[in-house]
Amino acid sequence: MTTAFAYQVRDPRGNAHSGVIDAASADDAAQQLRRDGFQIVEIKEDAEDSISLIPRRVSRTEVMYMTNQLAVMVDTGIALSAALEGIASQEENPTLKRILNELRKAVEQGDDFSAALTKHPKLFDKTYVSLIKASEATGSFGPMLDRIATYLRKELDSRGKVRAAMAYPMVMLVLGINVTIFLLTFIMPKFTPLFASKGIKLPLPTKVLMVVSDAMIHYWWAWLIGAVAVVVGFVYGRRTEAGRRAWDTIKINLPLVGPMTRKVIISRSIRTLGTMLGSGIPVLDALKLSAEVSGNWNYEQLWKNVGDRVTEGSQVCESLSGNPLFPAMLVQMISAGEQTGQLGPVLERVGGYYEQEIETSLKALTSVIEPMMITVMGAVIGTIGMAIMLPIFSLSKGGG
Repeated sequence: MTTAFAYQVRDPRGNAHSGVIDAASADDAAQQLRRDGFQIVEIKEDAEDSISLIPRRVSRTEVMYMTNQLAVMVDTGIALSAALEGIASQEENPTLKRILNELRKAVEQGDDFSAALTKHPKLFDKTYVSLIKASEATGSFGPMLDRIATYLRKELDSRGKVRAAMAYPMVMLVLGINVTIFLLTFIMPKFTPLFASKGIKLPLPTKVLMVVSDAMIHYWWAWLIGAVAVVVGFVYGRRTEAGRRAWDTIKINLPLVGPMTRKVIISRSIRTLGTMLGSGIPVLDALKLSAEVSGNWNYEQLWKNVGDRVTEGSQVCESLSGNPLFPAMLVQMISAGEQTGQLGPVLERVGGYYEQEIETSLKALTSVIEPMMITVMGAVIGTIGMAIMLPIFSLSKGGG
C-alpha cells in the first residue's frame, strides 16, 4: 500500500521543486527522488491526501483552467513535465494535484502525454485525448492545448446557459409541488372535521381533494415507495438500450423544449467535428467522436450512418441530406465547406452561429415557460382554495 508524500527538493542546478510522490514510506520516497538526482529539502506525508476519505471531484471548469495554464506555459518554452509540476504545486484541489503529478511522472518516464491521459478517462475524454494525440503527431502541442481550452470553454458556456435558463422553471415546479403538498396535508385536514360535523353536502372538487388528502396523510409510505420506484425505474430504464432510445426520442420531440434540445445536440456535435477536422483528425475518427459527444441515441445513429456512407465514398453533406434530424440550411453549409476544402473552419463558424441560436431559443423558451408555470401553479392552488371555500360558502348561506 502506498502513501502520498509532499516533498521539497533542489535539482543539481539549485532550482527548487515541490510536489507529491506515492511511495510505501518516507524513506522509499526519498530514495526515489535521490535516484532522479534531487537533493531532499523536506519530505512528509501529504496532509491533504491523508485526511481526504472521499476524493474531491474535479470539475470540467478546473480541467479547462488547467489546460489553459498548460497551453500558456508550453507556448513560452517550458518543458511539459516542468509545466505539469508547476501547475500541480499551485493546485488546491488534492485530486487534480495528484493526477497532475501522475501525469508528470508518466511523461518523465517516457510515456506520450496522450497515453498518460488515457489513464484518467473521467477527466480527459476521447475528444481531449484524440486532439492531444494529433498534436503530438504534428508538433503543434502548444496551439492544440489552447484550442482544447477554447473548445472546453465554449462547451461549458453552452451548458451554463441551458442550466441558467432552466433554473427558474425548476424552482417554480419544486415550489408548486411543496405548496400543494402543504395545502393537502396540513390545511385541508383542518377543515375536514368541520365539514363532517355540519353534515353539509360537499361539492365534487372538495370530495376528491379530501380523498387525496386522506391518502397522502395515512398512506404517505405508499407515496414515498411509489416516488422511489419511479425514480429507480427511470434511472435503470435509461441505462438500457430501449429505455435510452425511448427517452432520447421523447426529449427531441417535446413541445417547446424539443427544438432547443436539438439545437444543443447539433451545436455540440458540429463544434466537435469542426475542431477535430481543423486539428488534422481523420474524418472517420472525427465523425465517430461527434457521435459519442452528441449525448442522444438518435444523433449517435445519425453520425454513425454518416461515417458508414463516407467509408463507402459518399460526402458528409450527401449522407445528411434529407434527414429530418438535421436542418437543410446546415447541410448546404457543409456542402460548401466540402467543395472548398474548408469543412473544419466552416463547421467551427456554424458552431458559433448555433451557440447564438441556442441563446435566442433559451430566452424565447424562458419567456414562454415562466408564465405557463405561474398559470399552472395558480390553477392548482386556486382549485384547492376553491374546494375549501365552496363548503364554507354553503355554511354561510345555511346560517343566513
